[in-house]
Amino acid sequence: MGSPAVHPRRIIRSQTYLYFLLLFALLLFLTHLPLLNLPYFWDEAVYYIPTALDLFHGSWIPRSAGATVHPPGVLAYLAGWWKVAGYRPLVTRTAILFLCSFGILAVFLLAIELLRESRGTPAFLAVALMCACPVMFSQSILAQLDAPAMVFTTAALLLFLQDRFAASAAACVALVLIKETGMAVPLVLGGWLAYERRWREASWYALPALALGGWLLALKHGTEHWLGSAGFAEYNLFYLLHPVRLGVALSRRLYYLFIAGFHWVGTIAIVYCWRRSRLFFTRPWKVAWTLAAVHVAMVTMLGGALLERYLLPAMPILYTAMAAGIAMMPKMQRGIATVALLGGVAASNFINPPYPFPYENNLAFADFLKLQMDAADYVQHWYPEARVLTAWPTSLELSRPELGFVDRPIQVQFVRNFSPQALAGTNWEQVQILIAFSRSWDPKLNLMYLGPVLRFWQKYYGSLPNASIEEVRAQVPLPIEQHFTRRGQWLDIYVNPKAVARGGRRI
Repeated sequence: MGSPAVHPRRIIRSQTYLYFLLLFALLLFLTHLPLLNLPYFWDEAVYYIPTALDLFHGSWIPRSAGATVHPPGVLAYLAGWWKVAGYRPLVTRTAILFLCSFGILAVFLLAIELLRESRGTPAFLAVALMCACPVMFSQSILAQLDAPAMVFTTAALLLFLQDRFAASAAACVALVLIKETGMAVPLVLGGWLAYERRWREASWYALPALALGGWLLALKHGTEHWLGSAGFAEYNLFYLLHPVRLGVALSRRLYYLFIAGFHWVGTIAIVYCWRRSRLFFTRPWKVAWTLAAVHVAMVTMLGGALLERYLLPAMPILYTAMAAGIAMMPKMQRGIATVALLGGVAASNFINPPYPFPYENNLAFADFLKLQMDAADYVQHWYPEARVLTAWPTSLELSRPELGFVDRPIQVQFVRNFSPQALAGTNWEQVQILIAFSRSWDPKLNLMYLGPVLRFWQKYYGSLPNASIEEVRAQVPLPIEQHFTRRGQWLDIYVNPKAVARGGRRI
């Protein structure tokens, strides 16, 4: 087949941009309304909020948490909101949602740019998939880096395809000051222009490297280490380079992108489009595919935690490709594929897989936070002076009122986790209160418990699944005073009646 005809780009009035921005903002705010007052979750509590508070109080180099290579762009953005509207979770959640509204608008405009030759309105399907995506849904209110990185990655690519190279490079500057791995974007875009021998335009993309270099110099001056700390560098630069771990990391990335959460429906649509059309072989799509591939490769090799949220900057391209393939299908197949893909993606916000996964990958993070709030309220009300033995992040939540769980600090004693090894040697007569909880998703049918999988994980990752509720209860000789559950997650509060009475008074 020949190359598809390229339709001229229509001029869009500024009022139209504003209309769609407000529409997408309204959609995001209404769907996230029940979650806006949630306290801070996991990495928010341990790093992003404490370091943003450092910046809020005038320190550009993190002091409250260990320094890392992450640039201060998002932290400065949050500090600015707090200066104007005050410090509380609602302001933080609103700030991230506001930024993500621009991101959804950028996804919409990028989809229009990439799908100019497609019939119908597939750009709306790309936006719907992006809004329904469980990782995007959770990241739209969490004070972390990957949703903001998606916003500026999408904007930089859109502006590049519109030949607005100075503006695209400016978006890249903002991007690398949000997340250091964003440097992949100006490398790809500038490299593409250099390949086309458009040297003057390509030179704009040197600016992001200068901006990131300035941050690294400041970090080196403040911490005496280019990446903030040797431990951070070792884990994030070298841990995944072991051949077995790298293979597992790549498999996980490909599984999440093309199979998980009903993505397999969209993958079929991409293959359908690839075989029947030259759309994906046009210059805009070649640039987009290259950018997505380089980003996925970078976050596969770097970042020891291997979190799915790292893939967010590539998701607009993936969902636009899926929408393109579905738009080319016959009417009946197109309807079935749209309902199956969009419905499956949306349902994945509520349905958990049969294996451990980061709670932030869907609405499980909200269930986790609500359980933690229940426990904090209970202990704060009945045992405000007691000492609590528990694991991270509960230990942090109880001792740091600024995280939104307690009104005043509660004494805590830290335990690594609730495994027999971690609890061995505990003097239970001295323990006043123990809070144990499900630190990861642990369904009854858990693929991690299969013998070969368990041995493989222990050999190459040095870790085992977290203790189940039955295993914890078998280890702890104290009575359970309160038990909380939410959609398969659990939390137990053990109280030693010989060591503490209600009100926190020691016996």
